[in-house]
Amino acid sequence: MIAPNRPFLALGLRLLSGAAFSAMLLLVKLSGKSGVSLPEIMFWRQCLPAVGLIASLGLTGRMHLVRTQRPGLHARRSIIGTSNMFLTLGAVQLMPLAEATVLSFTAPVFAVILAVVMLGERVGRWRLGALVLGLAGVVVIAGPDHGLISPLALIVGLGAAFGVALVSIQVRQMSATEAPITVVFWFSLVGTVLLLPLLLIYGKPHSLAQWATLAGVGICGLAGQLLMTGSLRHGSVSSVIVMDYAQLGWATVWGWLVFDQLPPAMTWVGGPLIIAAGMIIARREQLLHRRPALDPQTGPNAD
Repeated sequence: MIAPNRPFLALGLRLLSGAAFSAMLLLVKLSGKSGVSLPEIMFWRQCLPAVGLIASLGLTGRMHLVRTQRPGLHARRSIIGTSNMFLTLGAVQLMPLAEATVLSFTAPVFAVILAVVMLGERVGRWRLGALVLGLAGVVVIAGPDHGLISPLALIVGLGAAFGVALVSIQVRQMSATEAPITVVFWFSLVGTVLLLPLLLIYGKPHSLAQWATLAGVGICGLAGQLLMTGSLRHGSVSSVIVMDYAQLGWATVWGWLVFDQLPPAMTWVGGPLIIAAGMIIARREQLLHRRPALDPQTGPNAD
């Protein structure tokens, strides 16, 4: 059953999901700095939500909520999402939180590219201009004269944004028939199974503080995932993604309070370019979905 569009609820859920994910990334960075390996962080990021959901649903007799008629779709989403998690969490460990967050805002730009390559959509002057604007922002932030981001960090950060664009499209498609808790449960469970071999290789004893940080990663990740999936159930990707830009504020605050880092000047020049590109794309998507497909000049791909 397709859920009705509830735009204000979708925006609120997306805003809360951004706060939860921002806190998760902070804890990921702290875990890495304390000596916990990335594969192990990823395992507990997936395992703890899976265990928590199984316990909660089992004790309340609601395990039927995770039944699905689309196991193949869940498996594909889980494989892509888990693979992309390497890039998303890796970017946080390779660069400051604010820079990693700004690069994640290129996801709408990659969504346009995916629409052209995978769906054969025609891109008009507005989205083409947004694409150029977003790429210009990346060049400003990572330009050779500034040395703010290493080439490896840049590749990882942009790769993570590409994965986010792909996963957002998948989750929106799944949310038409699958409840948020179903999507999150199978993503966590399949991801746990996929990452278990890496835990056996990289796992090691930890201090109480490290375990507390890892638990926080799992809790914040679960909250963010449920809230994000819920937002996509009640609103389109193009309408809710604008709320993700609030994460830059959170990342800046965390960087300042916890790591005594503030974004350099060029981040404040390139960041708005990337954000503006995303907002243009989101606005055009809203207009195009409202426009009736009368002819090739006024159809949904003419922008």
